[in-house]
Amino acid sequence: MEQSTKLGRAFGWLWAAYAVSAYGTGLGFGAFSVVAITVLHASSAEVAALSASGLAIGAVLAIPLGPWMEFRAKRPVMIATDLIRCAALASIPLVYCLGRLSFAQLLVVSIVTAAAKIAFTAASGAYLKTIVPAEGLLVATSRFESTTWSATVIGPPVGGAAIGLLGPVTTVVVDAVSYLLSALGITAIREPEQSPPPRKTRTRRWSDVVEGWSYILTHHTLRWFFINTMLVNGLIMAGEPLLSVLMLADLRFPVWEYGLAFAVPCIGGLVGSRLARRVAARFGEQTVLRVFGTLRACWPLGLAFIRPGPAGLAIVMITEFGLIICISIFNAVFAAYRLNNTEADRHARVLAAWSITSSISIATITVTWGLLAQLTSPRAAIAFAGVLLLATPFLLPRQVTPEPIPSNEEPVLSSDSARA
Repeated sequence: MEQSTKLGRAFGWLWAAYAVSAYGTGLGFGAFSVVAITVLHASSAEVAALSASGLAIGAVLAIPLGPWMEFRAKRPVMIATDLIRCAALASIPLVYCLGRLSFAQLLVVSIVTAAAKIAFTAASGAYLKTIVPAEGLLVATSRFESTTWSATVIGPPVGGAAIGLLGPVTTVVVDAVSYLLSALGITAIREPEQSPPPRKTRTRRWSDVVEGWSYILTHHTLRWFFINTMLVNGLIMAGEPLLSVLMLADLRFPVWEYGLAFAVPCIGGLVGSRLARRVAARFGEQTVLRVFGTLRACWPLGLAFIRPGPAGLAIVMITEFGLIICISIFNAVFAAYRLNNTEADRHARVLAAWSITSSISIATITVTWGLLAQLTSPRAAIAFAGVLLLATPFLLPRQVTPEPIPSNEEPVLSSDSARA
């Protein structure tokens, strides 16, 4: 907590709130799929649809939230989205106990939580920029990154054990409670929030909705990072369900080995996020983003060569470990770079646009690769994704230099636009 003290009490509470919800999410990892399969006896197609539809539809519903949040206080938005996720998740065990749980409810909850997550991420990123000085952003983003990966290491194995001992909706309950605790943590922040940026027009226009995308696509370096990360994240995530089929169905790995293969490499996320600040300080932001942005695309092809037994398990663990180290370093440095290179009155819209596009692209590419695997094989689809990933470093900007952020010169603000 030493670093959080240096960054201020407000950051300490924000980090604590993020940590408790991250661990709740880690414990609840895959809970919807487990409930759909074990309680509702859903087919593999229904489970895939549940995952993809929640991401895609939730992202579409979140599109108007960026401009809505931009000119409002961010803390009330974060508290509200935490409470919405808590209530939505809590409805599952409640209806389950009444014997009325349905696939439609799981789908609705998945959509609501996906939209609320996008809103929370955008609001918290904009709020972080107001409570942490520019020179401290890399420290802050590294702390969030390390928390995410530690939750990923600990959460799924513990959550799996809890489901085995206490039933299929156990981790859903824990996840719901974690969002309630997160809301309480954010409420505990006593420092006054900075006033939101002034609004230049009194009425909301279509340009407000697309402003996040417009800003990204007209920013020289953010534009190329945007295209690159959408493809990289989509192709990496598209391979995850195919790898599950390859390992569990085709190569007959035991479930515990499959879980081990993905839990242990997440330690690389802790290592990478801890190293990010030192690596950036030594080699410079531009070098880190270029090098690790390239390296993170080189590992996934190795997953196409896994085989049965200990050798195959070792290939998966080594490949995932290297991939996760590169991702965690890149993510921490890039998150700070993106905040430092976005105008103050566009933070929420840029972050919302980024999250929305990421969700839609992951869902689209995942469905496409599922069809490709159906036509060929999971191994062939994984290999094709790996080959395409090798081309993505060419989409990284050649020069990663800060662009000047113009000051706002027109302080035109309606009297109610700063209300929460």
